[in-house]
Amino acid sequence: MNKPLKESDFQIDNILRKEAIRQQDTLTLIPSENYPSRAVREAEGSILIDKYAEGYPGKRHYRGCQFVDEIEELAIERAKKLFKGEYVNVQPHSGTQANIAVYQALLNPGDTILSLNLSHGGHLSHGNKATLPHTHYRIIHYGVDRDSEMLDYEEIRRIAKEHYPQLIVVGASAYPRTIDFAPWREIADEVEAYLLADVAHIIGLVTAGLHPDPVPYADIVTTTTQKTLRGPRGGVIICQKEYASLIDKAIFPATQGGPFMHTIAAKAICFKEAAEPQFKEYQTQVISNARELAKTLMEEGFRLVSGGTDNHLLLIDLSNKDITGKEAATILEEAGIVTNRNSIPFDTKPASITSG
Repeated sequence: MNKPLKESDFQIDNILRKEAIRQQDTLTLIPSENYPSRAVREAEGSILIDKYAEGYPGKRHYRGCQFVDEIEELAIERAKKLFKGEYVNVQPHSGTQANIAVYQALLNPGDTILSLNLSHGGHLSHGNKATLPHTHYRIIHYGVDRDSEMLDYEEIRRIAKEHYPQLIVVGASAYPRTIDFAPWREIADEVEAYLLADVAHIIGLVTAGLHPDPVPYADIVTTTTQKTLRGPRGGVIICQKEYASLIDKAIFPATQGGPFMHTIAAKAICFKEAAEPQFKEYQTQVISNARELAKTLMEEGFRLVSGGTDNHLLLIDLSNKDITGKEAATILEEAGIVTNRNSIPFDTKPASITSG
């Protein structure tokens, strides 16, 4: 039990060492694989990995939770201050878990969700055919404009008024432009729908004041902590107080058991780091780097979806380059640059191949 990993399991130790070398020797440009700080990594691998703590601070189903209660309470308070939210739940294991919990809290089976089409930059958890939400709810998708490849708010309003969804989801996993949350609130109010903002990709930019904040407009906000926030892999739900009880019950006991207390400790650390002045400097540089890369690629004859970027994301259209997204990602990896293939709006190639 007390042997170090190298002695206990040399095969796993050897693979971990090879992965460390791979990360050190390559440039990873995948947003969901951002590099957390040493402090975050130490908390993630800490003694808390064996602590089970079903329930919430002060209301656990297990004894011996006084110190993990302190940690979760600290994480919550830091998150509320950072995100300017009335209420925060830091227990979701992932962004997908956070989204599913919101659906569980607000909707009945068969209710309608309006969300961005996956091929236009949406996310699987917003109701793709292969996912759990698609089997429980009626999913209607909106897309981007064919010419501008940006969100068309009037078209989204038209679709909303045609279907009158109970929930509208604004957010994306591959949308390189700024999202204005004010018109989304207007549309949601016009059809009497809840508004969920999934800002998993842009939350770091939001906290740094470099992207519009969804909290004043959305009923509920979900995010991950491992992308631009530069924390551990996990999810967070931010909401108005009136939804607090519904959200808590939707996480535990409805969709999760015991929270990952080691991850919650790491989340608390990343919230602290994101509140420091140098974090805004970091996010500013991220946007600057993305725009410079976009400019250079376009000068070299590559077409970018929507004509550029406002955030940390670049989506390159390779349909006129006689190469697929899958092939390009493979070639780049051989050169030490790690990316992911991605569908582009109105893509004619399957998701396993892609034009982006």
